Amino acid sequence: MASLKPQQTAQKKNKAICCESNIPKRFASLQTQPANTLSTIPEGSGSHKGMVWIKNGDFMMGADNKQAAEDEYPKHKVIVTGFWIDATEVTNAEFARFVKATGYVTTAEKKPDWNELKKQLPPGTPKPDDKLLVPASLVFSSPKQAVDLNDYGQWWSWQAGADWRHPHGPGSNIEGKDNYPVVQVSWYDAQAYCKWAGKRLPTEAEWEWAARGGVTNNIYPWGNEPVDSGKPKANTWQGSFPYKNLLTDKFYFAAPVKSFKANNFGLFDMAGNVWEWCNDLYNNKYYSSINKPAGISNPKGPATSFDPQEPYAKKRVIRGGSYLCNDSYCSGYRVARRMKSTEDSGMEHVGFRCVADK
Repeated sequence: MASLKPQQTAQKKNKAICCESNIPKRFASLQTQPANTLSTIPEGSGSHKGMVWIKNGDFMMGADNKQAAEDEYPKHKVIVTGFWIDATEVTNAEFARFVKATGYVTTAEKKPDWNELKKQLPPGTPKPDDKLLVPASLVFSSPKQAVDLNDYGQWWSWQAGADWRHPHGPGSNIEGKDNYPVVQVSWYDAQAYCKWAGKRLPTEAEWEWAARGGVTNNIYPWGNEPVDSGKPKANTWQGSFPYKNLLTDKFYFAAPVKSFKANNFGLFDMAGNVWEWCNDLYNNKYYSSINKPAGISNPKGPATSFDPQEPYAKKRVIRGGSYLCNDSYCSGYRVARRMKSTEDSGMEHVGFRCVADK
């Protein structure tokens, strides 16, 4: 890892370990999606119902405070063309309509293909036990006491039968949770839904511009007040992660959409609740490559993915943090916070929202 800026030193030890990107490969990326799946989805005409128009603008994208990670630098000027964006994360009810209309089967509901999986892993990686190569996904499991925050296997488990209908594992369900964000969806699943809805996933720049709500250099969508000061402002983890949640915000897992105040653009849950897929590939040095005094218009992300922690894995950006985020390790609810995950990954705290062009 390259040396960090002085203000980043405190972040070096605990690096966003709430997400799949840092989970040992014996648990993660045991899924794959046939390359032609998206082509079988009918393309929708698009509707702006439930969406908010985000005006043209320019802003300084990237690191706002001393919690910033290395990949949030340098802060750079970005110009964004106006677009529509969902006011909320896509819900279980909305995703269920898509599945009913198309018969779509999500990544987590399919048996993994080892020949595809091994392309993401270092050469010579042994094949996992066949009992792992079944439809499954990653589920949060809280330990009973404090654990080493660098050992993410202490709170993630690979469970057969976990999918969008059973987000916490085979014994769970989404009955009565129509207005909760859909989770356990891969980047492929999000892409398929967007196509059917006549929309697309946001670019990382669009997402951050929308999250900032037109306000300059704020740390969070609501402003600069620390996440645990005053009234709850987002669905996050209060207390000692991962074993004690004080439930100050009243939610242990995901919350119904619109449970917290919208930002200045009228968008809900741009911080906390569930991480959200973006369209961009992830590259830890991307910001350096596009940093120009005059700014860059509508950046689409790097041409190639690279994560030094897992150099063989192809990853996409996820944004916004989740109900598992806490200042002790990831502060994912900061508007500049970047995270990443492999395209085939599903987790119980990752969802998405869509955008549409004018």
